[in-house]
Amino acid sequence: MATRPHPHPDPLPKGEGTSGTSRSSRARAAAEPSDDALLDRLQRAAFDYFLQTVNPQNGLIADTTRDGAPSSIAVVGFALSAYPIGVEHGWIERTDAVERTLAVLRFFSGSDQSGSPDATGYRGFYFHFLDMRSGTRTWLSEVSLIDTGFLMAGVLTAAAYFGAATPAETELRRLADALYRRVDWRWAQRDSSAVMHGWKPECGFLHYGWEGYSEAILLYVLGLGSPTHPLTDQSFPAWTVTYQWENLYGYDFLYAGPLFIHEFSHAWIDFRGIRDAFMREKDCDYFENSRRATYVQREYATRNPRSFEGYAEDCWGLSAGEGPSAPPRLVAGRRQAFYGYAARGVPYGPDDGTIAGSSVLSSLVFAPEIALPALRKLVARGPTDAGELVRASGFNRTLGEAGPNGWISPGAFGLDQGMIVLMIENYRSDLLWRLGRGNPYIRSGLRRAGFRGGWL
Repeated sequence: MATRPHPHPDPLPKGEGTSGTSRSSRARAAAEPSDDALLDRLQRAAFDYFLQTVNPQNGLIADTTRDGAPSSIAVVGFALSAYPIGVEHGWIERTDAVERTLAVLRFFSGSDQSGSPDATGYRGFYFHFLDMRSGTRTWLSEVSLIDTGFLMAGVLTAAAYFGAATPAETELRRLADALYRRVDWRWAQRDSSAVMHGWKPECGFLHYGWEGYSEAILLYVLGLGSPTHPLTDQSFPAWTVTYQWENLYGYDFLYAGPLFIHEFSHAWIDFRGIRDAFMREKDCDYFENSRRATYVQREYATRNPRSFEGYAEDCWGLSAGEGPSAPPRLVAGRRQAFYGYAARGVPYGPDDGTIAGSSVLSSLVFAPEIALPALRKLVARGPTDAGELVRASGFNRTLGEAGPNGWISPGAFGLDQGMIVLMIENYRSDLLWRLGRGNPYIRSGLRRAGFRGGWL
């Protein structure tokens, strides 16, 4: 397929991003007047997920809106991070947000940490999926390091935001600090280097660790910042040595195929203008790297090397999410399989024509000049103006018999809704980033990982 010349955007200007002001102003200036109303509508709809899928007795949040879905501890972390945003926008009363937060912090504080097959967690970590009512392990899930990291990011966000001297908010901060200090990060570190993916009571640690660039940058920062059971100094360099730096479509960047990898840790940590040893060597930072990855995504969809329906410069975003589980079919003369729920990526795949609209919205902070036009088109192409294609876990226009927009994932997934809420807010106000910059544990973890410059 013929390709067009690629307009390579200017690299990160020297010194920009150290305070966060210049780039935030430029990002907001890229929005049209109507975009504020659109973003507000999409953000509010995503926020309501956490009000509609909660068990008020223990504060747990369902993984999806589908019947019988368990709670995901990662989604709980996103909910804890979203409640302050709801307070700021007047979508929830502060006292209500505090009560919801206290319910889940009290639950985790008193939960079974024995690591037995029907416990809630082990050594301060938690099983990935929990029963919505009992809060005990379900689906034979693993004690998940990364999902506990997302949960702890939410715990620390809540503690940073709810700073009043009331009895309720004082208890909230005390519980949050105790939960973070209880996590035994060092236990999960293999041979003083890579952190393991998870652990099961039936077989012990899983046979792989967090190696290669991924969303685990948050996990390493939180683990290094612990005042009680920190990762060793060797952990972060041992991780970065597994990085893969590539040149794709004229962009030099730290490679990861799925877009969510370039987004998730940025929900809580402001990487603008701060660099570790790896990024200092590359004269880049992780924020700029995610901007380049966003442009690589758009270029891949524009070239559309596998000839899927709908891919274009204003329709891109391959990430983790649900796609169709349909029988294989011929696409451009080849037998194309469909992967269901999978982490899709560019340019090496897997790719079955499924777009994750929420990954476009989560790119707003990095490249609003291309994310906003794509967002507008996705909303305009949806069945209504409610942003179905944006908020769905995935859609696939190659399966055209399913409707004018092809196959659309039914229901909603909490991770998608959480990223929509958090990343829109960082684009609009920097709220999560400001809370993270002020957190002593995050600052300590970044410094121990070798980050310097900028707001640090």
